[in-house]
Amino acid sequence: METESEPYVRLATLRQLHRVVADLNTARSLADTLQTVVDGIVVGLGYELACVNLVRPDGDLVVAAFAGDPAAEALITGRVGSRASWERRLTMGECWDGLRFIPHTEGWILLEDDVPQWHTDGPDPRFEDEWHPEDRLYAPMYASGGELLGVISVDRPRNGRRPGAWGREALQMYAFQAAIAISNARLRANMQRALVRLEREQQALRASEESFRQAFEYAPSGMAIAEMGGDQHGRLLRTNDALCRLLGRPASVLRRYSFSDLVHPEDIGTLLRTSAEGGRAELRLGRRDGTYVWVSLRNSVVADAADGPRFLLTHVEDIEERKRHELQLAHRASHDSLTGLPNSAELRARLGARLCRRPQSARASAIEALDAAFEGRDAHGGQAAQVGHDGYQVRAEAGGAGEHGFQADGPDRYGGGDPFDFPGAPTAPTDGPYDHHVHTVAPATDVDDGTKGLAVLFCDLDGFKSINDRFGHHTGDAVLIEVARRLTTGVRDGDTVARLGGDEFVVLADGLGAADAADLAVRLRNAIIPPIRVDGRAVRVGASFGIGWASCGMSADEVLRSADQRMYIEKRSRSKAHRRAG
Repeated sequence: METESEPYVRLATLRQLHRVVADLNTARSLADTLQTVVDGIVVGLGYELACVNLVRPDGDLVVAAFAGDPAAEALITGRVGSRASWERRLTMGECWDGLRFIPHTEGWILLEDDVPQWHTDGPDPRFEDEWHPEDRLYAPMYASGGELLGVISVDRPRNGRRPGAWGREALQMYAFQAAIAISNARLRANMQRALVRLEREQQALRASEESFRQAFEYAPSGMAIAEMGGDQHGRLLRTNDALCRLLGRPASVLRRYSFSDLVHPEDIGTLLRTSAEGGRAELRLGRRDGTYVWVSLRNSVVADAADGPRFLLTHVEDIEERKRHELQLAHRASHDSLTGLPNSAELRARLGARLCRRPQSARASAIEALDAAFEGRDAHGGQAAQVGHDGYQVRAEAGGAGEHGFQADGPDRYGGGDPFDFPGAPTAPTDGPYDHHVHTVAPATDVDDGTKGLAVLFCDLDGFKSINDRFGHHTGDAVLIEVARRLTTGVRDGDTVARLGGDEFVVLADGLGAADAADLAVRLRNAIIPPIRVDGRAVRVGASFGIGWASCGMSADEVLRSADQRMYIEKRSRSKAHRRAG
């Protein structure tokens, strides 16, 4: 049965509730709204302490506002409780419609969880509905879509009693209005941020357009804008002064061209493979005087508007000097610094390019391999082998010879042999003498039987150590340089002369028979023997040659080892007096 004063209490509470709800809608920011929520509970709903635990983007809840006790506010504001701990609390205790009350008889198990909490001192309750210091009352706040926005926590009712039906209804109504106010505050904050961001973006766009114009026009490296799509795809629409100077053409002339019109014929494939968005390429562009310059192209796609035409923005950087330096470094890496000859690594690469891993047992005879190679060339419109001067066989490959006369049998000239030899590739067929690779064969014996192969002449200088010891390394270096020159002069343009290290040299000569290789070794030895003048002093060295033969199924090291062994056999077969030329 209600007391006489209860209607008046309800009316006063309702007036207070109306006033604090009205204050919720006057807050300017989300932070002000949260603080107004907790202040309204303390002022209008009769609780001494209140706080708002707001859901963060990661799902955990943070103490975002506190009212009623400055010490407690300083202690727990900003602290975070996990979502799992809060969900546990919202399923415990008693459900008072939209509220959750956890009496002290159950709440003791929550003392050690990670939810920020405070404890008030006070005597134990003397009657059933008296508020205990460890009682907990929560009012969850939900958005219109049903997702949890936060939880209001209250403590210490001023009348010292647990709220009755009217007090619970008032707190529940207030939590509902607080959820609306918080959602509206977030919406206003998002709209304000969006408007500020839009204004900043518009200002940035205007500044960016002006900056782009100045950066484009006055960039120290070349810049170009070209069409994308349509019949005029790639046509240059706009170029800056730096690109005009680089190519020696005025902007009015460049607008007649596309990059495909200016690129070196050998680099057209590189240009076509370069993607429009984020594509990079290094290639050569033609100048007005007919020369070419190495440049680095970097592409990006730009648009005038969201649905406007797209254009290709290309940054063109002059890398002529860097390319020249890279070529010098590559040459140093693959060539001997003293003699300028290919070094050991380059020698093995060139030798390995001619060898495949076809097993020895699966190799066809020399005559069959040559016949098959000739037939394969004729079938593809190539040329047969020709015999040149000094009995050397000159190979005219259908695919063209490389710089040093070696055929590039695969996509990589120095790929190291079998074109089928890469991970995941099918096994190379071995059921016929011609399997898309011209196999390197060797004469069966030292007798010239007509077989032509790749001869490997291993040369070791005789008497060089004594020259180094007597006259010093300066004289020794001069001797090595002169020997390298004489060896290079004594071979064909397509042959390779390499310095293996120390006083050891290797000659690769393709298309030779056994007699041809022996004659070449004699000529080279005779070329080395004449005196070498260094600082007015004449010195002489001799040379021992071992002739090995490259053959598919062998590795480059095996071929060199075979020639090295033959060289030592030849060296030991001659007396020291005969080995030493002077």
